Amino acid sequence: MKKTIYIFSDGELKRKDNTLFFEGENGRKFIPVENTSEIMVFGEVSLNKRLLEFLTQSEIILHFFNHYGYYVGSYYPREHLNSGYMILRQAEHYNDGSKRLYLAQKFVEGAYKNIRQVLKYYSNRGKDLEDVIYPIEKLGESVDSTSTINELMAIEGNIREYYYKAFDEIIQNPDFKFDFRSKRPPQNFLNTLISFGNSLMYTTTLSEIYKTHLDPRIGFLHATNFRRFSLNLDVSEIFKPIIIDRTIFTLLSKKMVTKEDFEEDAEGLLLKEKGKKVFVQEFEDKLATTIKHRNLSNNVSYRRLIRLELYKLEKHLIEEEQYKPFIAQW
Repeated sequence: MKKTIYIFSDGELKRKDNTLFFEGENGRKFIPVENTSEIMVFGEVSLNKRLLEFLTQSEIILHFFNHYGYYVGSYYPREHLNSGYMILRQAEHYNDGSKRLYLAQKFVEGAYKNIRQVLKYYSNRGKDLEDVIYPIEKLGESVDSTSTINELMAIEGNIREYYYKAFDEIIQNPDFKFDFRSKRPPQNFLNTLISFGNSLMYTTTLSEIYKTHLDPRIGFLHATNFRRFSLNLDVSEIFKPIIIDRTIFTLLSKKMVTKEDFEEDAEGLLLKEKGKKVFVQEFEDKLATTIKHRNLSNNVSYRRLIRLELYKLEKHLIEEEQYKPFIAQW
């Protein structure tokens, strides 16, 4: 399987004949084109059109993040698998209120049930979470009865509000209190980790969409607009609890990330380069972890699960098989 390359240093990304290399203060490092699917750029990196042409030929995506680790944009090469027929089917399901609502409900159902799985996992290991699990289950029961996207998103927001209340009980680290969800800028260490992790999740899902016939601009839960991709946000909702949140819990329980891995500037808190590298390594390890798939005879990695989810969505859009979200079974 092709790999993701992460660039944290400042420098220049260049093409030399049919190879790629990054040149920074630590010298030149070659990037194996045939084994690379995407490049995540966190440093200040310069490049030119000749490089972009080569990335297009090689079907390599570039994702850019700012100083704080927030996703800011992508160089998304010409969609080699993009299908006009599939775009029309996506648009049809977006414009038809009942079809759009069904898919949006399924994304929230997947998010809710995976949140519940995470909570039950830690509850079974001695964490006192029943006061959080019960109201989340009651809210989850109302997902299928919603009649509008706004109503559905309100329920999803309430589920996450209860879910985040469980973080302190799971983590039990006074340096990483949750308090409340804050973004751009996050107000504390834990929110900084959540925001960084979510950015990784969104871009990873976007890269997987590139390998399908789907168009990332047409989502169903998150509104399609002129500003951003939205389908990757929809699908990421299903996987954030079982990939990002559990990665964070592992990092903190093993003290792989501490308060010393953060710094503050005029705009807010940010994760230092060392902390980002540790997070990225644990995230990649999680994506590579395999589980027994209920409907397949072999083990499947979490990264592969994201692609399989997109294939299921494709089948739904062409009315071959009704879409049902992936639910973790531990």
